[in-house]
Amino acid sequence: MCTAVTYTTKNHYFGRNLDLEYSYKETITITPRNYEFKFRQVESIKNHYAIIGMAYVADNYPLYYDAINEKGLGMAGLNFPVNADYKEIEIGKDNIAPFEFIPYILSQCSNIEETIKLLKNINIANISFSKELPVSPLHWIIADTKKAITVESVKEGLKIYDNPVGILTNNPTFDIQLFNLNNYMNLSTEHPINNFSKDLNLEAYSRGMGAIGLPGDLSSASRFVKATFTKMNSKSGDSESESISQFFHILESVYQQRGCVHMGEGKYEITIYSSCCNMDKGIYYYTTYENNQISAIDMFKENLDGNELTNYNLVKGQQIFMQN
Repeated sequence: MCTAVTYTTKNHYFGRNLDLEYSYKETITITPRNYEFKFRQVESIKNHYAIIGMAYVADNYPLYYDAINEKGLGMAGLNFPVNADYKEIEIGKDNIAPFEFIPYILSQCSNIEETIKLLKNINIANISFSKELPVSPLHWIIADTKKAITVESVKEGLKIYDNPVGILTNNPTFDIQLFNLNNYMNLSTEHPINNFSKDLNLEAYSRGMGAIGLPGDLSSASRFVKATFTKMNSKSGDSESESISQFFHILESVYQQRGCVHMGEGKYEITIYSSCCNMDKGIYYYTTYENNQISAIDMFKENLDGNELTNYNLVKGQQIFMQN
């Protein structure tokens, strides 16, 4: 399960928690402008926008989990079991496999407006990468510096939702997640007042009681509410340090610790990594479960006119600054 977030201060930020019980040895992967993206059912794209993101590279193909392109468009795929419904190949449509969806969008689109135009003819086809890597049930959040959308391929077809909160988790479908926020409209960051009864002398005895009822469990519906409340009420300075620190704190509000979600056979779902991309500057920041220190890679310090992938292994060991 996962949580994706957008955030704006002076710059614009996009990132996510990846919550799983295992790792595919993912790397920070930069795809330069002249790397040839080959697709199963549509023509290859030889020249395109450069992309940076988290990916598992298989047969020299970047299977992106989340990424941004050089124009500031970001995209992430999140687990969407049961609800995800991929279609058979449809003549007259751009038939895109789920694993191709992020590269297909980010290689061609610079903003949400261009993305929506491209989506009009897309069919998310039931095509796996290989026998060893079958299709994953996913839905996606796509964001530029102005707005975000959610894309879901379900039984009824391809659904595109405006995402006014800039948050995505997992099940249920996004329209239900958004509607569920109505149940929490009473929550507040302010000190609560007694609306219970005028005949009772009730008083707040602790700070933070205005948010009593905010979910704290790790279900996807609860994480959606918690992340939305935290993000929508977050305050941060405009500096890069203050902004990315606050972004990671938002993600930490729905962080998964080893031991709290048992997957059976001694396996536990954890937040394998958290990412924060500066969409304006092309910098990919991240932390891992074992390493709280923020690491960063700047895509514009690489040769973006090349044709070979650049991969950076994640810094996973805990980095401790000794002061004495």
